Amino acid sequence: MLTDDHTLLQARSATARIRTNAHVTPDDPAVIFVRDPDSPDGDETWSYARLDHEARKIAGWLQERYAPGDRVLLLYPESLQFAAAFVGCLYAGMVAVPSSLPGQYSHQRRRVDSIVENAAVAAVLTSEAVAASVLDWAASDPGREITCAVTDGPGFTAAHAEAWQVPDVDRNTLALLQYTSGSTSDPKGVMVDHGNLLHNSAALSSAFGLDRTTRFGSWIPQYHDMGLLAILLPPLLLGGSCVLMSPTTFLKRPHRWLRMIDKYRIHWSAAPNFAYELCARQITDEQLAELDLSCWRFAANGSEPVQASTLTAFAKRFAPAGFRSDTMAPCYGMAEATVFISGTGPRELAVTRVDETLLEQHEFRPVTEDRPGRDVVSCGRAEEYTVRIVDPATRAVLPAGRVGEIWLRGASVAQGYWGREDATAETFGVSTLDGDTGYVRTGDLGTLHDDEIYVTGRLKEMLILRGRNIYPQDVEHALRRLHPELVGLFGAALAVPVPGADGAAEEQLVVVHEVRGSVGAEELPRLAARIRGGIARDFSVRPAAVALVRRGAVLRTTSGKIQRAAMRAQYLDGLTDSRYADAPPPA
Repeated sequence: MLTDDHTLLQARSATARIRTNAHVTPDDPAVIFVRDPDSPDGDETWSYARLDHEARKIAGWLQERYAPGDRVLLLYPESLQFAAAFVGCLYAGMVAVPSSLPGQYSHQRRRVDSIVENAAVAAVLTSEAVAASVLDWAASDPGREITCAVTDGPGFTAAHAEAWQVPDVDRNTLALLQYTSGSTSDPKGVMVDHGNLLHNSAALSSAFGLDRTTRFGSWIPQYHDMGLLAILLPPLLLGGSCVLMSPTTFLKRPHRWLRMIDKYRIHWSAAPNFAYELCARQITDEQLAELDLSCWRFAANGSEPVQASTLTAFAKRFAPAGFRSDTMAPCYGMAEATVFISGTGPRELAVTRVDETLLEQHEFRPVTEDRPGRDVVSCGRAEEYTVRIVDPATRAVLPAGRVGEIWLRGASVAQGYWGREDATAETFGVSTLDGDTGYVRTGDLGTLHDDEIYVTGRLKEMLILRGRNIYPQDVEHALRRLHPELVGLFGAALAVPVPGADGAAEEQLVVVHEVRGSVGAEELPRLAARIRGGIARDFSVRPAAVALVRRGAVLRTTSGKIQRAAMRAQYLDGLTDSRYADAPPPA
């Protein structure tokens, strides 16, 4: 009998797999949306039959108006309607373009505007819950001639479902433009085909032993690659079920994520590192006492650098609730490889302690626990990829023990960037110095140790200070570990040119960090001084400046990553709105 992951590899398309599951198990739950896990009527469930019907309504409507391969922008809050719209695009043979909502701020609207222009979007689908704001955004540009349709409104009927025709799609058909989060550049639309979707879900299932009995669930935004392709889609392809929650619900009350896992007996749930940190520090003893997390088998951690201390603290904190130490599942992924690249489980957390001084010189040398060093978390094996560690300047493949750019080759690697030939040529199908070709450049720094991927940082965000290579996320994590006033907030460690006494500029460290409003103005100078001292002690670098800003002032991508390049530009332009900033000391 074929395993579920092998069945995915044999499927003609993602559309065919979902349709098969709708025929075989029409009454099984496909998607559950949770508003409040503690309320008797705090959720809504769609069976496979209901999801199939709603998707066919949307697909039939689209097929009446547009051609196969047209791009369709999806502007939804986290909801069952988003799931129907995404599957509806697959059913229609059109290309789904998920996006964050335009919102009220100019940078949010600029992102959506750039996606519409780049993708040459034919139509916009949305739901009644946000229709007013989406229509307001659409009307803000008089020259924009684009249809906006509300898919849970009266315009989508059972007649459309009946008129729907099975599209002529296969594994090579483009299914999705997954726009990158844009942490270091403008977002680019990664071209993901049906084969990528099937292969990546099969790779994820194989790595962790997932099947149709696995229940997925999280609060990760559905337009983000982790939320869409590691939470929503795999169970729909496997024939299982998925439980969804709004990110806002989690951020307002973090314990509701864990309560959702408990109540709906979720086996696979994923979140960035900061979410585990937030839960470990903010969930009360009373909330902990009411949790049963024994069902949780895979606590995937990805999307941002994984911190060993965070995962250890989380596992210790929630052990009384039945959380097992082998549940932690650090993963590595990126949109250019559909989403999932590496991960191994269930198993105990794999952490390697390395010489920190040598790490600054791009050497990965393990040391014993009693020696000074930095703990680096393994992101597991990349079983479905060829992985090379490459010198990003020379493109020479580096030997074991060296840190370089991670390059990948495999069936999950996408086709390139939509309408961005130069960026595609720079990133996809690249060759090493010795002529080995067909790789995608990740832009991430790391190494292979015992055949497992260890990610150490982001190539474009490395801080080079007086010849030393310092990873900004290490500085930012240390600040929150040392200073309770910063816990649960965001900061950015930046390298900026600071003029010296002779007028020559030298790159120096500047820290911008959010601080709660409850910290009084009289305490801010003392906090900044403690931050300075802590960084000098832990990293042997004294910051040129510390800027403490209001909550929410640190720029982040739609997936929560710190936009360090944008923060640096803002600081250099004098636009950082600080509650307190100490003056740069003389060089």
